[in-house]
Amino acid sequence: MNLMPSKNWVLWTLVTFSLITLSLPTIIIIGASFTSGEIIQFPPDGFSLRWYERLWQLDDFKDAFLRTLHVSFICTLVAIPVGTLAALACVRYRMRFQQTIQVYLLLPFTIPLVVSGIAMMIFFGEIRILGQIWPVGVALCLINLPFMIWSVSSTVNGLDPELENAAHSCGAPPVQTFFAVTLPAVMPGVITGALLMFILAFNEFLVSLFLTDARTVTLPVQIYNSIRSVITPDLAAVSVVYIVVALLAVWLLDRLVGLDIFLKSR
Repeated sequence: MNLMPSKNWVLWTLVTFSLITLSLPTIIIIGASFTSGEIIQFPPDGFSLRWYERLWQLDDFKDAFLRTLHVSFICTLVAIPVGTLAALACVRYRMRFQQTIQVYLLLPFTIPLVVSGIAMMIFFGEIRILGQIWPVGVALCLINLPFMIWSVSSTVNGLDPELENAAHSCGAPPVQTFFAVTLPAVMPGVITGALLMFILAFNEFLVSLFLTDARTVTLPVQIYNSIRSVITPDLAAVSVVYIVVALLAVWLLDRLVGLDIFLKSR
């Protein structure tokens, strides 16, 4: 008789512990960003917005933030058509070397990012595009593309083929069927993958470290360069910017797709 209440108590204890563990770093960094002191500490020494004001006055961080947005948009724009078509091909068609392609989809988990960064640095240097912004976006798309493919593939697996057959029966050519039937049906996966690619590119540090210089440094690399000398509360304010971007991505996902639909598709 007492087994069920005990199980519920244990379950809610574990859930509460997990929520506290996951949210504690965020709470600490947000609190530290509002300190009025000269060093990062929690609880904060008073309350002040001085570090956000100082952050707005630092041209290096503002320029790095804008470059990071540029890189993230390039990564997302490249990933949307490539990842969508690749997902459709992997799910709908039998291809030669399909097992090889599936192994490729596991590369982000098997090849260290430092190896990918060095390889791309050498390659981009050979073709003389190293030190520009757009190759960084393409590189981040390459290393994160499997996540876009997986996101779209989950939606393609739930797509009823009879919808496309009906369009063909009505005389619609393949291109019209794709844009009028297939693409709208898989759009939740495309939106989810696009937001995921944007966030991954926005946060990527290691590969960006190899592909940028003083003129093209992105925000994660700028933060790394700053903490090598001194850690000040303005870096906590930068971290809050990352939190805000992540929350905006989740909000857009909920508005455009719906978190319930997204969670059911995973």
